[in-house]
Amino acid sequence: MEHSPKLAALVLAVAALFTGACVAPLDPEAEAADDAASQPVRSHNALTSNALTSNALTAEALTSKALTSNALTGQALSGNSLTAQALRDPSARTVLRYIASCALPAGERLTVALDDDELSFPGELGLAPSWGQVGGSCDGACRTWVSGCVLARVNYLGQKVSLSLRGNRAELRADKVERSAYPMREATYYGDIFAEVPRYHACLPPEASAIPRVCGPSLETCAIEVAGSCDSLCDAPSGDGSFPNCRGKVRGRSGKLTVEKTPHPGSVTAFLR
Repeated sequence: MEHSPKLAALVLAVAALFTGACVAPLDPEAEAADDAASQPVRSHNALTSNALTSNALTAEALTSKALTSNALTGQALSGNSLTAQALRDPSARTVLRYIASCALPAGERLTVALDDDELSFPGELGLAPSWGQVGGSCDGACRTWVSGCVLARVNYLGQKVSLSLRGNRAELRADKVERSAYPMREATYYGDIFAEVPRYHACLPPEASAIPRVCGPSLETCAIEVAGSCDSLCDAPSGDGSFPNCRGKVRGRSGKLTVEKTPHPGSVTAFLR
């Protein structure tokens, strides 16, 4: 991956989104039940990809491991010298806000005491609820789902965009009204933002050739590595149009891009109005 043009693009990237949780039911009876109970989750967001890629929470392997190997609780974060120091960086606090929003369910809140301040990060989608419990940690399943959710919220244009996020999770479920309101499949996002060498991936559906919301005018300078067509990188799309188990492309020492062997279960497809 070429870093310099991407880093230049990252500085320009600003996100301000409303997100919806969704995945289609598998049968008519389940669909009827979901139509009666589903309440799409939407919240005001603002994430820069510069914050994502340069902050101390995810960019340094030691601090990243300190974050994921401990519970996502205020006591665990403030009690660990590495994460406590990282949270003095405003970019790290921004990223933690999105991590908490993706991991913790609505109604829960991560509160961290730092020096004389109290930082508060609300939950929203609940993709890794056990991480927020005493003694919890973020295992592989947690990392993949939180990563896909966070990456889907990057925005190059700095505009408020309403999204419907879908994936193979009960927490990502939308009723017919939401699926009808968000018919335009944009891209699928996946990777591992916590890895020693972070993976920021996206793939395009057959009808798309660009992701202006996330990448701006060019895929070449995109903050996220656009691996290619979802048709060739993921399993067949689900009933709601989302692509599961997508693979990224990584650049070897020779400079050649190769497709990853292991898929990312936490693949999150974004749909637009």
